[in-house]
Amino acid sequence: MTVRLYDSLQQAVVDLAPRVEGHVGMYVCGPTVQSSPHIGHVRSALVYDLWRRWLTHRGYAVTFIRNVTDIDDKVLAQQSEHEAWYAVAYRVELEFTAAYQALGILPPTYEPRATASIEHMHDLIAALIERGHAYAADDGSGDVYIDVRSWSRYGELTRQSPDDMEAAGDAPPRAKRDPRDFALWKGAKPDEPASAHWASPWGRGRPGWPIECSAMAARYLGEAFDIHGGGLDLRFPHHENELAQSSAAGHEFARHWVHNGLVIVGGQKMSKSLGNSVFALDLLASHRPAVVRYWLGSAHYRSTIDYTPSSLDEAQAALERIEGFLARASRRVASTRVAEVEAELPAEFAAAMDDDLAVPQALAVLHDRVRAGNAALDDDDVAAVARARAEVAGMVAVLGFDATDTDARDDDPARRALSTLVDRLISERREARESRDFATADRIRDDLAAAGIVLEDSPTATDWSIDG
Repeated sequence: MTVRLYDSLQQAVVDLAPRVEGHVGMYVCGPTVQSSPHIGHVRSALVYDLWRRWLTHRGYAVTFIRNVTDIDDKVLAQQSEHEAWYAVAYRVELEFTAAYQALGILPPTYEPRATASIEHMHDLIAALIERGHAYAADDGSGDVYIDVRSWSRYGELTRQSPDDMEAAGDAPPRAKRDPRDFALWKGAKPDEPASAHWASPWGRGRPGWPIECSAMAARYLGEAFDIHGGGLDLRFPHHENELAQSSAAGHEFARHWVHNGLVIVGGQKMSKSLGNSVFALDLLASHRPAVVRYWLGSAHYRSTIDYTPSSLDEAQAALERIEGFLARASRRVASTRVAEVEAELPAEFAAAMDDDLAVPQALAVLHDRVRAGNAALDDDDVAAVARARAEVAGMVAVLGFDATDTDARDDDPARRALSTLVDRLISERREARESRDFATADRIRDDLAAAGIVLEDSPTATDWSIDG
């Protein structure tokens, strides 16, 4: 088998088409639920949501698996006298779910927890031992390691030689045949809670991290599936180890690998030591979820995003231009007898999405259609407005902006109060116009305009917006 790392989503889809007959299996490494999600976590989830949405639009039935790593060294480290490790894991998992839902990220087809697939991990480890690619430690620890030297293809995903790799840091090297051998099963330790151990042929213990993903992928997608995704930081050693152990066990495993870029903060990597982590729930509290989704999705998925406090300002302005046009166009079309238009996505938009999910170029097409639609509104070309509105709405749906709370501002008490006041002034202006008191009508319009509120009259109603 040749590991394929495509530069083009279009090429990957072309290769998939004749074999899968309309079905795509996708596995994405989900969170290790040790602490609250930060913007890097939700950026990764959003990237694969966009992939999934586009493959679905292209006509594929996508089985999408995103796992939860709920047993791991890092999870156990969070246990305290007040909260057991499994309670920490569940609480943090709910935080991830809330962030995903707020951003309009579609729920996975299945979202398995590692602790629910222990038996499948045992089966995979046993197969590796039987094939001569794994061994139980002879020091009585109960550890089981993969023998990387027994697998000549180890390193193929990241294109490096084992001799150039650092030692695996997931377990002490005392019983390893090679420092790069990584743990498949970790024997129980006296300082760990009994609830974190399971019986196994090699003694009580718990799984290593990579074996969890390999076992869950095979359980839910089979021994061969189409796309494996995750953050760039997972390429090595996590994904390299997944590929090695699954291939050594005789599985074809993932045919296509995809890795999204990371998020940095002010030019620096996020870290606890620097204290510069930006947590997803804090970001969502300070900006509308639709704005956060737009910003996270607007860069190419393989690029690095640098977050600064003003990063979302441009995204908010861009999204409001889209929403403003859709609102104006909907009102204009509704005030006429023009029938609803069903328009196909612009060819340039589809070409951009096919080209390695080039969302920045796709957004350029979207904003081009918004400008054209606004020009049609100014010219009162209702047919052109309806066509532009349908195209923009279609692109917005594919990108998932319509899945978030784009109308969240209407739930804000201050906006409801403003709406009450503006609606009353619009009513007074209408009465003044009907009484031919145009001086009063113009004064009300000018006062509202001075406050940044724009009125738009149609034959049947008057609508308002803030700065258009």
